[in-house]
Amino acid sequence: MTGVGGNPGFALTRSLIRLGHTVVAADANRLAPGFLIPSVIPVVIPFADDPDFPGVMAGLCRDLAVEAVVAGIEPDLEPLTEMVPQLEAAGVRLWLPEALSVRACTDKALFHEVLTEHGIATPRTWQPWEMDRVPDDGELVVKPRRGHGARNVHFVRRREHARLLCELVPEPLVQERIHGSEFTADCLVDRAGRASVILRRRNLVKAGLAVVSITFDDQNVRALVVRTLGAVGARGLCCVQGFVSADGTVTITELNPRIAGGFPLAEAAGADLVGQMVKGLFGLPVDHSRLTYRTGVFLTSCTETLAVGDAAELERTAPAKGETS
Repeated sequence: MTGVGGNPGFALTRSLIRLGHTVVAADANRLAPGFLIPSVIPVVIPFADDPDFPGVMAGLCRDLAVEAVVAGIEPDLEPLTEMVPQLEAAGVRLWLPEALSVRACTDKALFHEVLTEHGIATPRTWQPWEMDRVPDDGELVVKPRRGHGARNVHFVRRREHARLLCELVPEPLVQERIHGSEFTADCLVDRAGRASVILRRRNLVKAGLAVVSITFDDQNVRALVVRTLGAVGARGLCCVQGFVSADGTVTITELNPRIAGGFPLAEAAGADLVGQMVKGLFGLPVDHSRLTYRTGVFLTSCTETLAVGDAAELERTAPAKGETS
């Protein structure tokens, strides 16, 4: 399980352990919270853009007899997609979309192009060299073209401010700001392309993470989510985000080809999301009847203190990249 320093990877690791699996918890941060989950095998790995990433991952899979790899963070997706033939030849299971699908989801400009081509409502988007086309009388969002969460995301009301922020934000793009009821769809798409969708409203969002959510159902939202999954060729666990405006218009803002941090609500509402993902990961049929859920179930979350200690001592005793403790 990679990316155990973030909410998605951390929560998925705990779910997999509850299902009886042994989890190798991998992250580039020596202080990743997932390393502190009881029973995991913690390993420090290079960042995904490090040239050593493929070699270290392949070595770990070999040395620890890893049966499957699941990515919990976007940067790991593209290099793992490139490693699929190598890892599968070694008996390691992965369940990832095609490389083009991954790029369409991790590159916000490309995602906008794909959805626009398929007639799916998504925020108007401009590249920095298209600033003259940006309206000067509406609310705008400046954000990185790649990345996740709320890092380097800025809200402005004037085009000249957006132009200035494009000089500061890495690989920027500008989007119109959408208002309404924000939602996340926790999705599992089987190998034949059939999707199950669990909808939840993001009632309170902090730093890009939903800390209060409530499950709901809406056929218009569900239909557009399914169309979005098909447009990008999504497979396996993924999540779709968007807004429902006051007049009922549904707009899709992003699709992450990995599990969402708030997925425990889907399971609390009755959907066997992780269990069915594991079945699909190992080539077994997904039972979509196990992915139904109850509406009106809520989840609240907060930051918890996992451990305190001497960071210098941890640095001295922590394993090197690619080694287990």
